[in-house]
Amino acid sequence: MTRRRPPTRRRNRRPSRRQQRDAQLLALAAAAAAGIGLVVMLVNFLLTHWWILIVALVLAVLAGAAWLYHRQQQAQWDAVRAQGLRYGLPQLDALHYSRFEDAVREPMHRDGCRDAQRVGGRGDLGADVKATDPFGRRWVIQCKHRRNGAQGSPVGTPDLQVLNGTARQVHGADVAVIVTNGRVTGPAVTFARQQRLHVVDRQTLAVWASGSRPLWELLRAVPPPRRLTS
Repeated sequence: MTRRRPPTRRRNRRPSRRQQRDAQLLALAAAAAAGIGLVVMLVNFLLTHWWILIVALVLAVLAGAAWLYHRQQQAQWDAVRAQGLRYGLPQLDALHYSRFEDAVREPMHRDGCRDAQRVGGRGDLGADVKATDPFGRRWVIQCKHRRNGAQGSPVGTPDLQVLNGTARQVHGADVAVIVTNGRVTGPAVTFARQQRLHVVDRQTLAVWASGSRPLWELLRAVPPPRRLTS
């Protein structure tokens, strides 16, 4: 009997470079076709729902305007800080109200209140800036910014009533102050004097912001120091 030879195994032939290149081209063509199809579908969708383009354009314009406004405010605030924390009323008038609160905090820190901080915002209960002066007195400041400066609406008695109701009872203030770059009504000044509140109006703010004297040297009837300093 003759023995049969075992069948020889066929070796798997690897695809040639040309075949690999053709496969890659086919894959790229399929991807391109799919991309073109998606673009066509998107264009048809936007043509049918044209209002989406208008909404997107409005949102883009609003986002751009907000970005430009933020850059402008940042530039104005940088200009304030570049002058060694001494600035004039036109600069204060041009600030956003939140930057105005920063502009009140910085001179307090400049004058020796190392813990001066801005706490204004939603739910601040009448306190925008808090600080402890070198004599141990706790300051609570409410800021009222007027975009039009002296031409804006004046600070009235209701604003002082909010400060009077929270400065000492809630925030533990020794000195309760309201600061504005605008005007203050006569009844508000009278109410502040009766309730031992302090008012920094436009004129006092100009002296404090552009000079080097601390605020407690510009106000009358400030409580005595809690502690002596060297």
